[in-house]
Amino acid sequence: MLASLSGPLPAAYERNVEETVVVLERMGFRVRRAPLLEAGRRRWWSAATPAEIAAELNGLLRDPEVRAIIASDGGQTAFGYLDLIDIDAIRADPKPILGYSDISLLHLVLYARAGLVGFHADMAVPGFGGHWQTAPAARRAQLERLYARLLTDTEAIGPLPASPSWECWRPGRAEGRLIGGVINRIALVQATRFAVPLERFDGAVLFWEEMGGQASYVWSYLQVLRHCGILDRISGMVVGVPREIAGLGSPEGSPTLSEIVLDVLGERDIPVLGNVEFGHAGPNLPMPVGLRVGLDTRQRTLSLLEPAVRGPHAVTEPPARAPSGPGAGRGLT
Repeated sequence: MLASLSGPLPAAYERNVEETVVVLERMGFRVRRAPLLEAGRRRWWSAATPAEIAAELNGLLRDPEVRAIIASDGGQTAFGYLDLIDIDAIRADPKPILGYSDISLLHLVLYARAGLVGFHADMAVPGFGGHWQTAPAARRAQLERLYARLLTDTEAIGPLPASPSWECWRPGRAEGRLIGGVINRIALVQATRFAVPLERFDGAVLFWEEMGGQASYVWSYLQVLRHCGILDRISGMVVGVPREIAGLGSPEGSPTLSEIVLDVLGERDIPVLGNVEFGHAGPNLPMPVGLRVGLDTRQRTLSLLEPAVRGPHAVTEPPARAPSGPGAGRGLT
């Protein structure tokens, strides 16, 4: 199911949604659009009021035919309805939510409160319908296979496909639960009653990315994580490709992103893998929040050590009211 979980869909991006449907159907999934995903519909900076978005999301969570929910875009809205989400529905029928940016909040909060493995992964705008369309054909095919496996396989994926851009910023190995998202959302949610309990970070591999703002903001967000005690608990760190962050490595003497990270980490013996393709730079490697991973920064590898979906919650599981006839494919609606 494609749904507006935060920002609106400008009419100019309707094409991105249509292209997303093509990509997902090529993977073999059935795709539907939720009613709020309507071009031109908006309320301030959002697709609708927080209560309206929560009501639609809860309906999708309770619908046995919906096996996964893909956000249309990020935005600024998820904070407005964190207290309205039907947690019991998630516990009764876990189904993956895909998205990044503002959707990071949903992944963090729903993992902390219900154990849901959410995918910090591509969405319709600008992901499947944007970045994927301009990526080399071989990369698109590789990602299609990866996403299809992630949503359907009940076996561990193993190593994610690496690229030459990956950099070892601090050598070492780690194994733990993958937790993270957009760094500003990680920092902000820890100031609320929906904060991820600190013990969830014990031995975790923290991943994060950021878009916009200043290099000094990233340094400050990392300092927040240090003051929270998060950096004292994690076993490893994976940093995404930065996008549109002013001042990084500028001629005026501003630091690089790796210098910022290592400055805040100080003497902590934490392996760091940098410049990994997830987040706003896109197209995304999917990062399943809560999944156990293995990290080896010397070898520049990141491996998913367990399946993201299991048994009756795999997207391949037939829905309660299975459709028949032409067009009946895998159950991603």
